Order: sequence, then C-alpha cells, then structure tokens
Amino acid sequence: MTGDEFAALLNDFTSSAESGDGARFAGHFSEDAVYYDYIYGAHKGRADIAHMMQNLFHRDAANYRWEMFDPVFDGTMGYAWSLSSFISKIGQFEGRHVVIDGMSRFIVRDGLIAEYRESVNGGVAMAQLGVEPDRMTKVFKRWTGWLKERPETVDYLARPKGSRAKTGD
Repeated sequence: MTGDEFAALLNDFTSSAESGDGARFAGHFSEDAVYYDYIYGAHKGRADIAHMMQNLFHRDAANYRWEMFDPVFDGTMGYAWSLSSFISKIGQFEGRHVVIDGMSRFIVRDGLIAEYRESVNGGVAMAQLGVEPDRMTKVFKRWTGWLKERPETVDYLARPKGSRAKTGD
C-alpha cells in the first residue's frame, strides 16, 4: 500500500463511519483486528467493530462527521490527525454539539486495518456536553487505568530514565 492508497483508505474509512453502516465500516478491518476506542473500549474482530460503530456510536450520536488530515504511512503503520463532530442523542446531553480533534494510529496488513488506536482529549468532549465534574473524574480515572495497564506503558515505566525501548529486530 502506498501513501496515496492509505489516504484513500482513510477517506473511505471515515465516510463509512459517518454512514453508520457497521458492516461497511468493519469491512476496512482484518478478521482479527482490534479497534481501541477511547469511549467504548477495545473491540475485537469485524462483528464486534461493526456492533460498536452501528449500535453504540450511532445510538449515541447524530450528524456524525469525521475527517482525517496529513496522513503518513510507512508501508505498515500510518498516522493521521482528525477532526470529528456529532450531536449527542444521550438523554441528558441530547442536542448538544461536540467537536474534537485527535490522532489515530493504524497498523495495516494486506490492505486492511489490523489495529486502530486513537488519542483524543475526551475532556474537551465532556465539557461541551456539560458532563458534571464528579462523573468526569470517574471517567478520567478509568482512562488512566487503561493507560497504565497497557503493556507498552508497563514496559516504559519499568525502564530507567534515559533508556529507550528496543525497536526493530
């Protein structure tokens, strides 16, 4: 896959996310893919990824938009900055418009996404929704737990300052 093909993949990926068609969205992923969502957690395999997009995200959000910018791709791993927005369908936040930016990392295998991770400041979204501070604290603590439990984070924290993770073979 070339950089231009990766950019085209991202365009179709975000268009399918906007459509709410879970099967179309999941079709961009390998059968064993993992999608790490900052709100809904990890989803494994096409069926679970389709369910997350169609039955969770689009259950909670209307008028969803997602656009990727400045994609870079090395043949296996790609990154892009994004803007996304939606109108909340969640009872106490219904009708509130949210816009956020984020960074996405894609591991691509045989032209399909094998792993997706995102980094988004969810506090910005919660502030726009009007989430009460105590609830924000609870969510931030859950996200902190997810971060600290990642194998990469455990390895990073176990190494002394000045050391670096081994890369390559």
